[in-house]
Amino acid sequence: MDVNAAVAAAAAIAGLLTGVIAVLTFRWSEREQARPTRSSMRPDVNAVLPPGVDTVLSVLRSSAVVLDESDSVVKASSAAYALGLVRGGKLAVEPMLHMARDTRRDGEIRQVELDLPRRGTGRGEALAVSARVAPLGSRLVLLLVEDLTEARRIEAVRRDFVANVSHELKTPTGALSLLSEAVMDASDDPEAVTRFAGRMQIEATRLTNLVQELIDLSRVQNDDPLEDAEPVRVDELVAEAMDRSRHAASTKNITMAAGGTDGLYVWGNRGQLAAALGNLVENAVNYSPARTRVGIAGRRISAPGGDLIEIAVTDQGIGISEKDRERIFERFYRVDPARSRATGGTGLGLAIVKHVAASHGGEVTVWSSEGQGSTFTLRLPEAAASRDRSPVAAPDDDVDDSADDAVGPYETTDREPIPHPEVLP
Repeated sequence: MDVNAAVAAAAAIAGLLTGVIAVLTFRWSEREQARPTRSSMRPDVNAVLPPGVDTVLSVLRSSAVVLDESDSVVKASSAAYALGLVRGGKLAVEPMLHMARDTRRDGEIRQVELDLPRRGTGRGEALAVSARVAPLGSRLVLLLVEDLTEARRIEAVRRDFVANVSHELKTPTGALSLLSEAVMDASDDPEAVTRFAGRMQIEATRLTNLVQELIDLSRVQNDDPLEDAEPVRVDELVAEAMDRSRHAASTKNITMAAGGTDGLYVWGNRGQLAAALGNLVENAVNYSPARTRVGIAGRRISAPGGDLIEIAVTDQGIGISEKDRERIFERFYRVDPARSRATGGTGLGLAIVKHVAASHGGEVTVWSSEGQGSTFTLRLPEAAASRDRSPVAAPDDDVDDSADDAVGPYETTDREPIPHPEVLP
């Protein structure tokens, strides 16, 4: 009996302890579940946003930010982070934050254009943005931000272009008007009439050249050169460019010589390529003093994406200062306006060269030293079939000696030829 009673008592005590432990474990589990965790503190976007909104925001081009009633960011696109709109889970632009609060209060849609500091640059550049705020449901506010920086830059370029065109057209037309009046007043003086008529021809030619270059610039900007692309022989482009400037060169006793590797081909629009190289040779002649030399040389260079054809035009002209080299490819920009007026230059030639090179997948670069000369280098992708049409190019020592005598040998890197003006005669 005593043994049985002891066993029963022990069993009862064990059962009681088991029950107490179970109760304590259950309560501890409930407490752990009620404690906030890092994952539970994150907003459930799908639960907060109205159905379908998250999908719509993910395909918008504009930067999107959704704010809740406490101004916390519920949803933000990657573009919003890239623009620096969101930092630390908060909207970092105060004007936009004030707009969001006002919209949350009265439910009105608001829009404003702002200039924001560009992140990561110390040059004081600003981002032009358009911000639009609208209510999203009863508790949320949607902010859409569009980057207008590039659009404003293009608009500024267009305004400058229109202003420059107006000025350039006004000069020769005004001169023609005055000269025509002078001709009428000097009707009894044949010598004066002849002199004024000659001036009218000069101004008319300048006006014609300006209109033609405007047409050429518009064409290279709007046309796709690959639609009418074909393998174009570099030797033919060089010969055509030299013929275009031969009269002007002979007038100034300037010697033009071509050399380099024979049998090179580039792929592109023949007309545009001829115009681009012709502009480079024409500039070299116009900006060179009398009794100097201009040389054009082509060769093949290796590049990671495939071989390139490099056409260098070297002169012994006035040279270009460092500050001007950064702007010479802008429309209507002239290094020497007085000389441009004397030569009839419009300031569009190098802009056309730049557009042609870019549209053909190439580039144009310049090396220059004031008082010693300049070298403009046009690099274009080689036509794939050129090696089948012509022998493999010889090394650099196989370059035609006549071109070396004309422009001097030049050292080269993988990117830019650097002529040695000191060896030029």
